Amino acid sequence: QANLVESGGGLVQPGGSLRLSCTDELGVRTVALTAWYRQATGTGRELVASFTGARSTNYAESVKGRFTISTDNAKNTMYLQMNDLKPEETAVYYCKGMGTHNTYWGKGTQVTVSS
Repeated sequence: QANLVESGGGLVQPGGSLRLSCTDELGVRTVALTAWYRQATGTGRELVASFTGARSTNYAESVKGRFTISTDNAKNTMYLQMNDLKPEETAVYYCKGMGTHNTYWGKGTQVTVSS
């Protein structure tokens, strides 16, 4: 079981930055926080960034060099630092966790990039 909760979204101007956080509020630590996705209105959910191994990460081509995924194991929290945001990146951002048998998703946090 897990209860993933995202935070840190909001309204930001183009070129601005936000840092999203994701934590498992149940705190059981049986779920690995593994990835960030986003979904804009009328589109499918797309992978933004993920951990692919103990020290490996993967990014969507469009965010390489601007977004950074990281984790603080002591706090059981995953982050997504987003810099130089663009209006087309307006979306609901979701974190994903992997348990032994199940996949877990948070409810998402809205990021709006607009002047």
